[in-house]
Order: sequence, then structure tokens, then C-alpha cells
Amino acid sequence: METNYYKQYSPALGRDMECKIYGHAGRPVLFIPCQDGRFFDFENFHMAETWSPWIESGQVMVCSIDTLDKETWSDTNGNPRSRICRHEQWIRYITDEVVPFLRQFANDRNGWTGYPGITVFGCSLGATHAANLYFRRPDLFDGLLALSGIYTAEYGFGNYMDDLVYANSPVHYLSNMGTDHPYIPLYNLKKAIICTGQGPWELPDSVRWLQSILTEKGIQAWVDYWGYDCSHDWYWWHRQVEYFVPYLLGLN
Repeated sequence: METNYYKQYSPALGRDMECKIYGHAGRPVLFIPCQDGRFFDFENFHMAETWSPWIESGQVMVCSIDTLDKETWSDTNGNPRSRICRHEQWIRYITDEVVPFLRQFANDRNGWTGYPGITVFGCSLGATHAANLYFRRPDLFDGLLALSGIYTAEYGFGNYMDDLVYANSPVHYLSNMGTDHPYIPLYNLKKAIICTGQGPWELPDSVRWLQSILTEKGIQAWVDYWGYDCSHDWYWWHRQVEYFVPYLLGLN
């Protein structure tokens, strides 16, 4: 499997950021690690092995990046306004820096002349961030695989709410989205998968809340609940990737 490591200065964050791209061709996938995670988690937790059939066959290339959760969602004793402002800088890092970089990488490797859409994938809090990116920017992201996520910003910010917390809490901003909003037809052209187990450490009620909003708004997504034996753990996320990725790639 071809891998490429990059360390680049981020103007949005004012610091160096690291990432790694797995694969030589195919559609681009952006991986958001779990809470407080690093770019190397995709490899260290053997997710690269799980994706390897599609990476090595040239169907996808996966870019794994760093989170900034320790400064934002996890720093629950910090000032909430400062934390959400820092998180918004991380969102801009992704949309304004990572996305153009990954698009150009994919274009160069595939000989495309246009910019492809990017599938965003994450587990646990990474799924929260992935879904938020997908729903906020359907112009950039054309697929979603969110496993064991929590879709309210209350997880990181409690009862605190301001304009930026609202903008990063899918159940809040989607619930106020009009059924005639121009994003809804964009969502319905894409493939979104939101999955949770119902076993230890899973929070399926957050997914049910999100599902009810999607149904009300006419937003199409595959929302799937696995059994009471399915816990919040890598073992299950590997199995879910094996199950769902063929659908995302149009293989079944």
C-alpha cells in the first residue's frame, strides 16, 4: 500500500499539522480520528488494514488528519467561547486547506481535470465531526460514514450555546432547516450512512434524535442500529466498515 506523510503549516491554526494519505488512486476519503486522536490512529488501530481491499485496488485513497479535541471539545474546564472559536479554526483548516490539498492529490493521481467530492468518515467523536462537516458543507463532501457518533454539541459544551456551538451541533441546525433549503437536494444526491450499536458505551438516542430530524426534513440517509452486543469499540467499527463501504462505492 502506498503511503505519503505530510507536515505542513496551517494558517488557520497557526501551527504545523500532520496527515498521511493511504493509496495511489481512486476517490478521496477523509478520516477524522476518535476523540483526541492523531493522524496515525488510522494505521495504529488497524483501520488501514480494513480499508486495504479498496485502497490497494485503487478505488479509494484515505487521508487521515489530526484532531484538535484536546483544545476544544475535551477541554470541558476551559472557556467555552474560546474552545468553540478554536474548533471553528479547525473546521476552516479542513475546508480551506485539507480539502483543496486532497482534491489536488486525487486529481493528480487519477488524471481528473475537475475537483472530486470527498467522502468523510469517522468513529465516535470523529463521527460527530464527520457528520457536521457533511451537513455543513455538502458542496465539499459527497459521502458520509459516521459510526457511533453523538450529534449534539452538548457532549462537549453542556448547556452553553452561542452562534458557533449552534453551527457545530447537527441536531440543532438541521432541526431549524426549512424543507425548501437548497442543501436538502444536495444531500439527497449523495450517500450518507449513520450507524450505532446499542451495546456498552454506545448512545443510540442521539442517533434516533438525528434520524427523526432527517425524516421530518426529507433528508435521505441510511441510519442503522446494530445489536445490544455491539459496543463502542474498534472491533465493531472494523466490521461496520466491511459492511458499509461496498454500498458507499456502489459495489452492491
